[in-house]
Amino acid sequence: MTDLNRPARLNRTLLMLTGIVLLAGGVFAVGTHFGRIPLLDPGTALVPGTAMPPGWAWYAVAGGAVVVGLLTLRWLIAQPVRKPKSHTWRFEQETGQTALSASTAVEPFAAEVATYPGVHAAHATLGGTQDAPVLAVVLSAEQDGDLAAIRERVTQEGLPRLRQALDLAELPTTIEFRFSAKAGPRIQ
Repeated sequence: MTDLNRPARLNRTLLMLTGIVLLAGGVFAVGTHFGRIPLLDPGTALVPGTAMPPGWAWYAVAGGAVVVGLLTLRWLIAQPVRKPKSHTWRFEQETGQTALSASTAVEPFAAEVATYPGVHAAHATLGGTQDAPVLAVVLSAEQDGDLAAIRERVTQEGLPRLRQALDLAELPTTIEFRFSAKAGPRIQ
């Protein structure tokens, strides 16, 4: 894959490393407590002093751990890219019925947009039903690509042709830009 989505990759990597460290620490603590890991004596004190903490401290630590765990789980769930669910479109005619896969319908659009100056690659997903379609476009732009010009060309040229081909008056669209590792041609 040529596009660099470094923040998302960094998020996933840090989340994975944090999870591995916490899991290893938990396994070590439980293994030591039950005598499976003989590195430490299970009867030794963890901290100096013999006084037990107050009862509310245990509840505060457990509550904090649950909150941090739920926030981490929410962060992990938010990581994957979500695309709209696509359907097969059916067109009724006097001579019969035509079935059109939504992915097949947007292939020419994505191929056209991929040829625009400053665009390295284009992916499109047509979701929703025929009555309420939604288009999600992910563009991998070159490092020095003009995002405003690319967006304008997509909305002025590509989308009107796609709407005409699908016989739609409106097509709500989201465009996501990602930067590619490939730089555009340089003039010197």
